[in-house]
Amino acid sequence: MEDIRVLIADDDKEIRDLLKIYLEREWYEVDVAANGKEALSLFETNTYNLIILDLMMPKVDGIEVCRRLRNKTNVPILMLTAKDHEVDKILGLSIGADDYITKPFSINEVVARIKALMRRFLVLGSNDSSHEESLLRFKGLTIDLKKCTVTVDGEEISLTAKEFELLKFFASHPEQVFTKTQLFRHVWNSNYIEDDNTVMVHIRKLRKKIEKDPSNPQFIQTIWGIGYKFMGEKDES
Repeated sequence: MEDIRVLIADDDKEIRDLLKIYLEREWYEVDVAANGKEALSLFETNTYNLIILDLMMPKVDGIEVCRRLRNKTNVPILMLTAKDHEVDKILGLSIGADDYITKPFSINEVVARIKALMRRFLVLGSNDSSHEESLLRFKGLTIDLKKCTVTVDGEEISLTAKEFELLKFFASHPEQVFTKTQLFRHVWNSNYIEDDNTVMVHIRKLRKKIEKDPSNPQFIQTIWGIGYKFMGEKDES
């Protein structure tokens, strides 16, 4: 397997050094940045498999760095935040972060989250079935499980790893209703949902990308008081 390279951007040197030590023990290659400007510069000259961003950084903050990176890459982004306000979590997820963790944190929890993100990102395209079986076709929507691509009305759209995984799960279980807790368990691989806005934010982002009218969704429909279900019409052509 190719080396996994991680970028850590945090203005707290102790946190940078601690994360670097623990991730290098897991055989990851690690680069560090003390602010958002350094992080963007390193990204332009290197290829990364995962990015860890502190929310509050000098020069360019984590939210802005995440927004800029999401225009260029779909690799997993983990946000670190010293704030415990729900608005900060929602903001971080709404601009493309795949997960977040609040300071102070357990280093073991951070490493576990990173491993989970990397596992999901690395296996997205590992389906061994035939090309035909790896395609989920619906009217106006095609999901290629091998290439990890999504096309809407023939136009390829860009999804983050988490958005792709969420759409893949929905499309693999058409017409089945899932609660937010069930979606979190299956897509985030965790039995404990810290707040259900995590699921809601990702569904809202996904709808904006795949629905003609996100306020009146065709594919991911809300079942009020229960959860969500996927209602794409199969394309047999």
